[in-house]
Amino acid sequence: MTLLPRRRFLAGTAALGASALGSTFASAAATAAAADTAPAGPLLLNRIGPSASALYIAQADGSGERKLIDSGTLDYNASFSADGQWLVFTSERDGLGNSNIYRARADGSAVQRLTDSPAVDDAAVLSPDGRRVAYVSTRDGFLANIWVQDIATGQALNLTGIPGVQGQAGLPNGFFRPSWSPDGQWLAFSSDRDTEWTGHHNGAGWEHTQELSIYILRADGRGGLRKVASRAGHCLGSPKWSPDGQRIVFYETQTEYTYWVLRPDLLLQIDSQIVSVDVASGARTVHTQGPGFKISPQYRSADEIVWRRKGGPEDGLYSTRAATGVVKLGGLRTPCWSPDGKTLVYEKFTWRGWKQDQALYSWDPGRDYRYTDVWPAFSADGWMVLTAKGDDGSVDVMRADGSQRRRVYSVAKQSGLDMGLVKRGLAGAFFPVWSPDGQWIVFGVGEWFTQRGKGRARLMRVKRDGSGLEPLTDDSLFNAGFPSYSADGREVVFRIANPDPASASLGGLAVLDLETRKVRRITQGYDNMPIWSPDGSRILFNRGVKKPGSIWSNFDLYTVRPDGSDLKRLTTHEASDGHAVWTPDGRQILFNSGRAGYRDEACHYDNTFQPYGQLFVMNADGSDQRQITDSVWEDSTPQYVPSAAVRALRAAGSPA
Repeated sequence: MTLLPRRRFLAGTAALGASALGSTFASAAATAAAADTAPAGPLLLNRIGPSASALYIAQADGSGERKLIDSGTLDYNASFSADGQWLVFTSERDGLGNSNIYRARADGSAVQRLTDSPAVDDAAVLSPDGRRVAYVSTRDGFLANIWVQDIATGQALNLTGIPGVQGQAGLPNGFFRPSWSPDGQWLAFSSDRDTEWTGHHNGAGWEHTQELSIYILRADGRGGLRKVASRAGHCLGSPKWSPDGQRIVFYETQTEYTYWVLRPDLLLQIDSQIVSVDVASGARTVHTQGPGFKISPQYRSADEIVWRRKGGPEDGLYSTRAATGVVKLGGLRTPCWSPDGKTLVYEKFTWRGWKQDQALYSWDPGRDYRYTDVWPAFSADGWMVLTAKGDDGSVDVMRADGSQRRRVYSVAKQSGLDMGLVKRGLAGAFFPVWSPDGQWIVFGVGEWFTQRGKGRARLMRVKRDGSGLEPLTDDSLFNAGFPSYSADGREVVFRIANPDPASASLGGLAVLDLETRKVRRITQGYDNMPIWSPDGSRILFNRGVKKPGSIWSNFDLYTVRPDGSDLKRLTTHEASDGHAVWTPDGRQILFNSGRAGYRDEACHYDNTFQPYGQLFVMNADGSDQRQITDSVWEDSTPQYVPSAAVRALRAAGSPA
């Protein structure tokens, strides 16, 4: 594994000024550097998002399509200047996961970086006079706020991260998709401030829904926050002003649908409508009706509104003018029309192109970050096992850099599972873990997540060479999964799911004695993903925590002794925490959390269970929790590459 030269850390912070973001990341880095017990290798993480994206431009009728900007990484969310001569857009060309704002001429030339930060900078729009740019940034405290920056001086102002604009701490508090009023005096945007952390399906789901309202605020930082459109139980997003500045148009959908829209299997069952509001009076006009998820509305002229219908055979660009035909441009996302309505800019994503061990942007100056498929785990002699979810959910073994990869369990050939469910990520061979001696791999085979109460799963184990496959549980347990070996190799902890058509079915943790095959229950909660500590003294897991008026609304991290005693709660935030693993020395815990909130409107994401979530690290007792990624995407299933794996690579002749 060839480690990259250390990336620039907190680049540009001198120009931006001191921020909570910089100090927090710097503190985390200093702690890691000072700890002589810190693992030596890179941080591996899975990222749910596109592997590439390029900007395209076409005539408004769809003709003349051509690729405009392609950095070879991710370029997206482009918009025109008021005179149509310039574009601003988001690019990750400085490192995958690190989004900055760039400007270019409308022909794609003269590309210039406008922001240089380790934070998320996204969804930029130029002011009518072209002198300022408004965008979403997480640079001050990790939450998505609206910033305005002077292009000539680089001076930036956080408009929404101030008292009177910020919502209640600890609740969703994001601000998204800014839009300038024609006179340059106001910004419209969507926000989930002062809403609840609410899981989908009446709170049963891990993933949160998003309830947005439309606000306006003075662009000079003098306040004036006003909610101009809101509807209980609904999400209102992507506001755009009318040419005369009297109305704002947006899409409107049920809050529950902000989860459904992410899933290709659910998207075609839901709808949204295009609505506008009179800024002065609040009077609403509904411009559309009927099926289809309508998004990205914009005034093409004073008397015409255009939008995209998302997903399925009817995906395309539509207009309120009956005589205007549907414009079909395959793969189009987040369209933006030029001020004269004649031209269209948009991006196209490439999916399923991630490579094992692909370099990512690192927020830690002392450690590289690398992409991995899900649930990587290491043997004592430095081999890695994971679920090949990017393929067909099988179990693969390899070196830490992805070399010498081989399949030890094939879902397609050995499981008998419904491959349709496998393709949707709802079935497969999940959560493989090594035995302490490195001779065996234990994992679960069956149906998971929203299928766990409907379909069976059992524990299996196989030798590291793929031989000796055997079941560890039988049909006396409806759905057994997410196993982990004890430190002495004699037992396996796992979670149980019970039959339940609603799939709110988790029934606690249990321990299997590998010699006697007897099972003992150690918890009775809504518990999942247990991991035994390296010294065998405690079991780490996540638990659904019930809130009034909901089934389960968030998940927190706990540890317990193997006999079920001494339960300790490590996290208490109302957002969900999960995907937790011990560091190799057992002194810290890596985990994924939604507490930093959405980085964009949920409805703009595609093909994912959850569109947001960042990685954190904390001490084994729950203290010193700190964020270690800050991307637009969901980062999950973290794992430090242990020293043994790095040494094994060196011994095999691979640079490390």
